[in-house]
Order: sequence, then structure tokens, then C-alpha cells
Amino acid sequence: MPIAQRTALALGGLLLAATPTAALADDTAPRGGPDRAALNAAIATRPGDPTAGALARVTVDGRTWRGTADDRVSGQPVAPNAAFRIGSINKTFVAAVVLQLAAEQRIDLDGTVQQYLPGVLPDGANGSPVYPAVTVRQLLDHTSGLPQAVEGPAGVKDGDNDGLIAQRFGVETFDEVVQRTLRPTDRPWPVPTTPGAEQEYNNFNYRLAGLLIERVTGHPLQQEVTTRILEPLHLRHTELTGGAPQMPEPHLAGYLDSNAGVPTDVSEQGGNSESMVSTPADLDRFLRALFDGELLPPQQRHDLFALPHDASGHLLPYRGTGDCQLGPDKGKACYSAGLLSLPLSDGTVVWGKTGHDLGYSGGVFATADLRKRLVYSVGSSGGTPPQALRLAATVFGPFAR
Repeated sequence: MPIAQRTALALGGLLLAATPTAALADDTAPRGGPDRAALNAAIATRPGDPTAGALARVTVDGRTWRGTADDRVSGQPVAPNAAFRIGSINKTFVAAVVLQLAAEQRIDLDGTVQQYLPGVLPDGANGSPVYPAVTVRQLLDHTSGLPQAVEGPAGVKDGDNDGLIAQRFGVETFDEVVQRTLRPTDRPWPVPTTPGAEQEYNNFNYRLAGLLIERVTGHPLQQEVTTRILEPLHLRHTELTGGAPQMPEPHLAGYLDSNAGVPTDVSEQGGNSESMVSTPADLDRFLRALFDGELLPPQQRHDLFALPHDASGHLLPYRGTGDCQLGPDKGKACYSAGLLSLPLSDGTVVWGKTGHDLGYSGGVFATADLRKRLVYSVGSSGGTPPQALRLAATVFGPFAR
């Protein structure tokens, strides 16, 4: 089960353990805002936590708390405004650009991948499988039925962290991911499932969405995200890295355990065409602009939060057990266009996205009214970061079961 899926599932089931532990925090938040004592306890690294440093930004009713936990590998403090690799949180940026292009009538969400990216999906030529029409909307909400992305260092076996560490500087283009996923040379070509029948989280959907942006606009994804989102919102500490391995200062260090169990700093790494670095303040600003309509007109903001339904108006089933296992709609679709929905026990829905890069685990979540918001990142060797679960339970309260 992918780490991102395990994190989303675990976020729904955990209640805060109230054991107080020391942590660095911003003590300027007025009374009546975030529960600073509980947040300090939540972010602090505890015995048994498989993590290094951590940082978070929480806003409740307009009042903000910032907290960090020291990097226990290096022994150094973590700056509250440190940069970190955001992993699949970049999908929310990609979705926002696609929705903006839809608002400009340059993309039809019900238009097909075959229309915008002719020749990318196999069409039966040379004995290949015939891929049915897949819409742009189905890419964004993970109902495309396309095969799971094949990406990352080639030849590295599961569990071989030494191999991942050694090959972490590799950079993959969209075209390379498409080739490895759809037209592999070392195994039979994959056969898709029926589009629009069920939901299954899949990185490949967003590799195609990024490629679609580039083909429609004639510009690199980096340029489109920068001019449409980063510059208008003054997100000066956020960038698409283009595979450049260097990290800005200050930054949260990301660690991966070697095969011998030794934490190794993997902060510097390559990635793919969608790889991004950001900070808590920048991601909070992006989330506010996305939710309140600053980035999207009303119709596209509706599309942003729309979960996929069948012709009878029922939520599509979710394939697998990693996500979408909370609340009254357990086992049904919980991803919209670049966002994940998590129901609270009081009926409120929290929206956001988790993200993982090698050595990093982060997330951005908020209620739709933006009254409660959480941004976090943890230097993690893998699995679900306990700090993330404790922070989410503290900010939002119990999740539906």
C-alpha cells in the first residue's frame, strides 16, 4: 500500500495522546486560537517515532501557531519557515492550473486524453491494447482506469534503500514516465480497466495532466505554475525544482534509513517534472487562495471539490483498502480534483492532500470555510509520521469511523 494512502487512512482514526512533551513553538498566538500546549505535545518527537525533524503551521479562527521539533539525527533546531519537498501536494497545484485552463475554455474537462495528447495512449497499433477514451476530469479525480505509474530508479528492488539513496539524483521527464508505464520493454504492456467505473489513486493520472498542460499551453509546467499561481500569490519560497537537487536554506532535512538502518540525509535529490519545494506559510497561502475563489471562478471551484458519481448519483466505489475507509461513505470515492476529503465525526469534511518525497512526509488540510488549517512536514524514513496524526487530531478533532 502506498505511503500516501496509509497516511490518509491513519489520519482518520487517531485521537491525540495527551502526554506533554517539549517542542519549539511560536508563543505569540492569542488565547482562544489554537491549543498551543496540545500542539506542542503533538509535534514533539517521542520515543519510538520513526522520524527526525518536523515543522507545522496551524491556523484556527484567524490565529496562527507555528511549531517545530528538533532534527534528532543532526541535533540541530528546525526553523519554523524551513523549506521542504512537498511530494504529491504538487497534484493540487497541477489540478488548479488545469481548472484555470478549463475556465479559459482552453481545456474541456470532458474532453479526452486522446484528443489533447494524440498517440500517448496505445490505440491497438502493432498489437498493443486499445485504450478507451479517458477524460481530463477522470485524470484529475483518479477514475481513469489507467495503469499505475512506473517511475523512480530503475532496477531498485522493494526494500533496497541503499539503491534508492544511491540513485536519488535521477530526473524523469513526462515522456519517460509515459514510456515506462504504458510501453515497458521488460514485461507485457498493461491493459487498462474501464474509465469512470471506480476510483483508484494513481500518480500516472497527474503525470498525464502535467503533460497535457505543456501541450495545450506550449510552455513547460514550471512556467505555467509559476506565472499562474506562484507569482500572483507572491509564493517566493515555492518552486518547481526542475530536477535540481539543491535545497534552499533554511530547510528541513529529509532522511531515509540505509539497509543497515542508518539515517541518511537525502534532502538533495532529483525527481520528476512536477517535483516542488515549499514552506508552511506559502502552502497555507496557496490553500486559502484555492479554497476562497482567488484562483478559480465559481464553476471551477465547484469542480475542485466535486467527488465522482455514477449515472444514478451514487459515489463511485474506491478500489483498494488504503484510502476512503472513513465515515458513512466508507469504501466510496474520496478524491476530488487534486484534493482528498476526510469526514469528521461531527459531519464536517476536511479537505487537503498528503505528499511524500524520499525522506519527507507532509500534508495540507483545511475545513472548506478555512476556519481550521494545518500544514506540516516531517523528515521521515517512511510510513505514517506519528506527528502528522497527532497534529491532525488536535486541530480538527476526531475523524469519522
